[in-house]
Amino acid sequence: AALDGAEDCLVFNSGASAIFASVFSNVKTGDHIVSVNKPYSWAQKLFDFTLPRFGVTTTYVDGRDIKNFEAAITPATRVIYLESPNSWDYQMQDLPAVAALAKSKGIITIIDNSYATPLHMQPIKLGIDLVLQSATKYIGGHSDVVAGVLTGTHAMMKQIFNNELMSMGNAISPQNAWLLIRGLRTLPARLDRISATTARVLAYLKTQPQVESLLYPLDPSFPQYELAKKHLKAAGGLFTMTLRANNMDEVVTFCEALRHMLIAVSWGGHESLVLPKCSGMKPEEFDASIAEHRSIRFYIGLEDADYIIRDFEQAFRTIA
Repeated sequence: AALDGAEDCLVFNSGASAIFASVFSNVKTGDHIVSVNKPYSWAQKLFDFTLPRFGVTTTYVDGRDIKNFEAAITPATRVIYLESPNSWDYQMQDLPAVAALAKSKGIITIIDNSYATPLHMQPIKLGIDLVLQSATKYIGGHSDVVAGVLTGTHAMMKQIFNNELMSMGNAISPQNAWLLIRGLRTLPARLDRISATTARVLAYLKTQPQVESLLYPLDPSFPQYELAKKHLKAAGGLFTMTLRANNMDEVVTFCEALRHMLIAVSWGGHESLVLPKCSGMKPEEFDASIAEHRSIRFYIGLEDADYIIRDFEQAFRTIA
């Protein structure tokens, strides 16, 4: 709570539990949610499959323009759900503007702040009501704990504790709570190291002919760079690269050639990771003319920058 600048905090057995609790506690049958496009996959499953069983509907909008929120709000809207940045193309929202709009209409705002953590952005201070994050990632920091965190007012946390947390079995285990305390002790040092290493890796990748483009919120080429500078103190280790590739085999060959990066989902631990967008595609679905199909998400961990760069160098040679 202190890191977020909030009144109170609850810790859950997973980030998905924190998402569920924050949303479910604020809706009932007949209510409506406005969510940004491309939310975390389990948030989208909540909106698309679970909540409709209770008569709750969701409208998705491009959150980069406040007018899209204005157009989507109905008299039944009770929640606006945000991710800023999200964890693939890092789309951001103007949080003070969205918060002001929501407050004028009595709507609760919820944001997933897993990308930034409270060290790099404090949405509560920007007017957001509820802030959640996957503590599995940066807060845990060692890829050995699953947990979620939710911060807000005393009143909101008390209500959620008595219902969505305890009655639905979402309490964190003592061991995992202890592991989070361990992670918090090194969080500032880890984030500083990760951000500095990522900057060096990005500088190298910009010089490589096999790299078509890079997405990173605090890089001047980022489409929402000015907004990112306004909201983020730093941007951590997650970025996306579009590879110049002729087919899916080249994308897969490149990723598998990386010797010191695991192909894996999630991020925030000590080890660097890689995740090709096409990993969930069938070969016949891949289209080399579509940049998104050739996009690869990287997470830079605590390894030495030169060590990571050498790994990129030898992987690029496999598709030269």
